[in-house]
Amino acid sequence: MIQRVQSLFLLMVIILNGVLSFYLPLWITSKNQEIYALSQPLAISLFLLSVLITFITIFLFKKRKLQFVVGRINIILNFVLVGVFAYWTLSLPGEMDISEKGIGMLLPIISIVFIALANKAIKKDEDLVKSVDRLR
Repeated sequence: MIQRVQSLFLLMVIILNGVLSFYLPLWITSKNQEIYALSQPLAISLFLLSVLITFITIFLFKKRKLQFVVGRINIILNFVLVGVFAYWTLSLPGEMDISEKGIGMLLPIISIVFIALANKAIKKDEDLVKSVDRLR
């Protein structure tokens, strides 16, 4: 059952948060120095926690309700990551020299979209199983 469409969406989240977060800059300083997630311990830990939760979610295909709940927890975690990025860019201009935002700050938002699509497909599967159970 790993070949379901929600598994593809969750695999995209793993690629976004686990691979691209290392290669795409979070922001660029005024001295044209690119800052990556590896240099920010909070950001990299939240990215890796999201990857771990997503990986666990893929293999919970036999327990669709739990898979749905873990997906929602992952969405909340990615919202926390977006909040951390917003806090860094908006309220710490003197302490953190952010002159230009990088594409890496959009990764949690894109991940939220893919997790929501996966949850929608999980819900659709659960509804299908319930309708088949009614026919028996």
